[in-house]
Amino acid sequence: MTTDVKSSLEDRRRAEKPYEKISPFEFKNKLISLAKEHEKQSAKAMLNAGRGNPNWIAATPREAFFALGRFAVEESRRTWNQQDLAGKPSGDGIAQRFKEFIDRHQHEEGVALLQDIVDYGIDRNGFSPDEWIHELVDGIIGDNYPMPDRMLVHSESIVHDFLLQELCGNDTSLGKFDLFAVEGATAAMCYLFDSLQENRLLAKGAKVAVMVPIFPPYVEIPKLWRYNFDVVEIRAFGTDGEGRHTWQYPESELNKLRDTSIHALFLVNPSNPPSVAMNKQSVATLKAIIKESNPSLMIISDDVYSTFVEGYRSLIAELPYNTLCVYSLSKYFGVTGWRLGVIALHKENVFDDLLKGLPEETVQMLNQRYSSITEEPASIRFIDRVVADSRQVALNHTAGLSTPQQIQMTLFAAFALLDTKNTYKRLTMDICQRRMRLLYEGLELPMPKIPNDADYYTEFDLQHWAGHHYGKDFAQHLEENYEPLDILFRLAEQSSIVLLNGGGFHGPKWSIRVSLANLEDQAYREIGGELHRVLEDYVKEWRVSRQK
Repeated sequence: MTTDVKSSLEDRRRAEKPYEKISPFEFKNKLISLAKEHEKQSAKAMLNAGRGNPNWIAATPREAFFALGRFAVEESRRTWNQQDLAGKPSGDGIAQRFKEFIDRHQHEEGVALLQDIVDYGIDRNGFSPDEWIHELVDGIIGDNYPMPDRMLVHSESIVHDFLLQELCGNDTSLGKFDLFAVEGATAAMCYLFDSLQENRLLAKGAKVAVMVPIFPPYVEIPKLWRYNFDVVEIRAFGTDGEGRHTWQYPESELNKLRDTSIHALFLVNPSNPPSVAMNKQSVATLKAIIKESNPSLMIISDDVYSTFVEGYRSLIAELPYNTLCVYSLSKYFGVTGWRLGVIALHKENVFDDLLKGLPEETVQMLNQRYSSITEEPASIRFIDRVVADSRQVALNHTAGLSTPQQIQMTLFAAFALLDTKNTYKRLTMDICQRRMRLLYEGLELPMPKIPNDADYYTEFDLQHWAGHHYGKDFAQHLEENYEPLDILFRLAEQSSIVLLNGGGFHGPKWSIRVSLANLEDQAYREIGGELHRVLEDYVKEWRVSRQK
């Protein structure tokens, strides 16, 4: 390697290294800037596969939502109709008026589904027709504060059915979960970290475990001064017989959880970015560890990608006492802009039992914190404390997700429940699997066949590719001469392609994350082709360096 080339590489490495320290979601802004610059110069459209926002939407339940909105406005004007002003919809006799509305509009989009959703609540869940339809109507109008603040009664029942179907294989033996409707999984994260600390279930500096790779905020939030948690990483570095990543957790990693000083475990399942669900063996090991060594472990499981894995079963089904679940509808239904999420916690859970075991001094302090809500603050369950804490306790009377959001969430959940043939689910799975195949066709590599794979993202390990195809000398050459981010800069500068660094998700340092959800199908063949070209550039540079 010539002195000039070596100097140029060193300069580039110095320029790239600082970006390893920031969140990959902030780093992507630099890549977008570079990609846009190349886009201007080459007239080649930028391909941003750095975000997980899907480019599909569930259309039919949205049609039902807008059909319901039309009926709701009619009901409001029926109460009071004065030019632009209307009144609050009344529940008396509303079921009969709904039937008449359906008869008048039966051939319009969304009306048939709306009728089926109402019938589901009445026939399957035993809802009073007037009360059920009035909740839908009053909720979509949005004229009242959410009541109950945690979640509307009928909406909670429908979403509970949905979670039981999608996360628990319809295992009704599990009993009941309490739900708190929230502004997406991100709000759930904020609320939970705060409530766990406020209620002294996690003190500042507490030891917690995080399963990695993972959505970066699950690692970044614990590092904030307010929490300063001692983070133990449980790494998914499992491999198959040929040394390829399975993204499972070896027993040696899971055994870290036998340490009883670890109070909580945070995970995304299926993972982000490998997009692989925990296998049965890992779940069995985790269950044994909790039973034998750490029965009071609090588990917070983010299950947003669950619907993309065939036969998925959440930890709330396997370890319902220990697990609090966060679920967002954003990915499955293409609804990130609505901010729809839910926290689910079994009625019998470790969080409530740990509250009962707090020292008397702490109990008195918490009683003071929640004294404005009830005369018996010690009786407030953890999930209801999360609701209160979400509004600084003093504003508990205005807590809760907006009612139109809750109604949209309910319609999505009911739509999935009525889709007994899983037609919609199969469509979304097919999209991800097809794009994964096109990506690897462009890479000119065999598509990996990983059990429990959601294919919503894929994580490509450059170091493994280098060693497997060209040997350890080439892999060492990459490590010694380039920063892991170099490939992302090259793709942005030369091809207007934006991907994210897997290291930012606490995955392999030389891995890259590709979202398979947010671009048109053929874009993934192009991304794979450009990625292949850049990889071959590294090989050429290595071969030239060996000749000098």
